[in-house]
Amino acid sequence: MTIIANGRPIEATLPCTLEAFLVAQGLLPRSVVVEHNGEAVAPSEFCGRWLAADDRLEIVKIVAGG
Repeated sequence: MTIIANGRPIEATLPCTLEAFLVAQGLLPRSVVVEHNGEAVAPSEFCGRWLAADDRLEIVKIVAGG
């Protein structure tokens, strides 16, 4: 099944949690900001947020620096 992440289709084993999806993509859940179907998701909710086919994610990596 497919998830749309940052405008690109990505195959995923669904259903799965947002946290499991991020880990499968090689992303550390605490290093990203995520919007799921237009709604911002707090990192504390990643393990309880379930994804379904054709869900849309916007994922932004957090970069520290100065």
